[in-house]
Amino acid sequence: MVGQSRKWMILAASVWIQAFTGTNLDFSSYSSDLKSVLGISQVQLNNLSMASDMGKAFGWCSGVCLKYLPLWVVIFLAAFMGFLGFGLQWLVIQGHISLPYSLVILLSLLAGCSISWFNTVCYVLCINNFPANRPLALSLSISFNGVTAALYKLIVNAINSTDSTLYLLLNAIMPLIASIGILALVLQQPPPQALSGDAIHRESSVFLHLVILAACTGVYLLVLEIESVTSSASTLGAILFLILLLITTRIFCTQEWAQRTENSSIELQGTSFNSVDLGDLDIRQKLVEIEASSSPLIRSSGNAYDPEENRSCCDQKFFKDRLSVLGEEHSVRLLIHRLDFWLYYLAYFCGGTIGIVYGNNLGQIAQSLGYGSGISSFVYLYSACSFFGRLLSAIPDLLGDNMYYPRTGWLVLGLVPTPIAFLLLVSSGSQAALRTATAFIGLSSGFIVTAAVSMTAELFGPVSTGVNHNILITNIPLGSLLYGLLAALLYQRNIRSSNLLVLMDGSAVCIGRQCYSETFAWWSFISMFGVASGYLLFLRTRAVYSLERNRNWMQYP
Repeated sequence: MVGQSRKWMILAASVWIQAFTGTNLDFSSYSSDLKSVLGISQVQLNNLSMASDMGKAFGWCSGVCLKYLPLWVVIFLAAFMGFLGFGLQWLVIQGHISLPYSLVILLSLLAGCSISWFNTVCYVLCINNFPANRPLALSLSISFNGVTAALYKLIVNAINSTDSTLYLLLNAIMPLIASIGILALVLQQPPPQALSGDAIHRESSVFLHLVILAACTGVYLLVLEIESVTSSASTLGAILFLILLLITTRIFCTQEWAQRTENSSIELQGTSFNSVDLGDLDIRQKLVEIEASSSPLIRSSGNAYDPEENRSCCDQKFFKDRLSVLGEEHSVRLLIHRLDFWLYYLAYFCGGTIGIVYGNNLGQIAQSLGYGSGISSFVYLYSACSFFGRLLSAIPDLLGDNMYYPRTGWLVLGLVPTPIAFLLLVSSGSQAALRTATAFIGLSSGFIVTAAVSMTAELFGPVSTGVNHNILITNIPLGSLLYGLLAALLYQRNIRSSNLLVLMDGSAVCIGRQCYSETFAWWSFISMFGVASGYLLFLRTRAVYSLERNRNWMQYP
């Protein structure tokens, strides 16, 4: 029982890893300095950002390594990749060493691989230890990846708020320190154990308390930003919230162990819970038969359909070959032939990814609008709102059947704030508009990035999640290249056509709303297309979600 309770400590370890390894979120904090030191153009700076995102395309390598190497070895491989990738860039920006631009790109790629490897480790820890509440564990863990930039800003303010290069140094050393700190917890992983219905319910209740605690952490970080608190005590307060999470999980471990010990005889007598009564099977089978005969939810082809009986020829073609059941395992070959997958891919590509690219360009955007002195503040806001967005992805699982809505429907809702934010930036270049848009985009992208992990497992099978999700996130480097290149080319064009030009250490900087206004217009149109793709995915999958809900209701009335 004690070994089983250790899974909560594993969850705390995963949270700590995520909290200090979201190092891609603070790129905008030092990108202007990096551009100046290297003497590169905006297009070349975009290539560095794209190289970091390209590292995520190699996340499958970590999955392969986990098949042959212990988990703690993979953790330290990720930590040392980040240490080299970010550490050498810090030496370059400090002027201690000189490296060619091509090698700096390789360092960015290595740093991006580090982030992806850490994410894979956390996915494995959550999936292996919380199979019954996998989406909740993933949402809670991944959400803390969004607070990294906020935590690092607090640390930088406590050391030297004027030195933005400290972000690179923290990116290099903090993940390594965190890896050493959680090593003992990772080495004590409990063996997998099946849970009864009551145990699953208790586990969900614990997650609810942890999500509330996580939300309090996010509120604390936002209050620090609103009140412009920069003291060392504020940094310690943020760390104390992470320690409190660790203590809270320890308390739940003790309570769970005591409760299981007290009720062990009851649990032994209740082992028949897992047995299946033949009458229940008959009832469930009858339900499916009734559904199949009364409405075209199930056809002989095995595909799920909407309740509407009369559909046009175009509708029939659109609804052809839809998912027939949630959680069905998909091979790579089957996956790439699914229209549902490509709608999902486009929704992510035109929604979550475009938000990530906005975050990478946030430093230049703020600088062009005349708010260069507050770049770290905007990055902090984006990071904190990304955290809340990631945390909000747990809502479908916390609500359960009390307010059931297909996860693909939540995806559409999560995509909506992004086009609104870009339209706001097109219409106004004020600081209030920039802050509001940054908050909206942070919420939206954070929600999509985190919800996608659970959604991939739900739509295309949990066993194949590692491979299938890595195929999905190939859209991130692709989007980083295309969207970032679009923004950089328009930026460079406005430099040549604008009289408002500033030279900083040999690099040209565009000043004024015209630098990014056309980019925002394009991005708003693209993100609207993402909302449309997500809505089409929702239409194709809502029937199978309804069917799954009915099956769960019959199994757990």
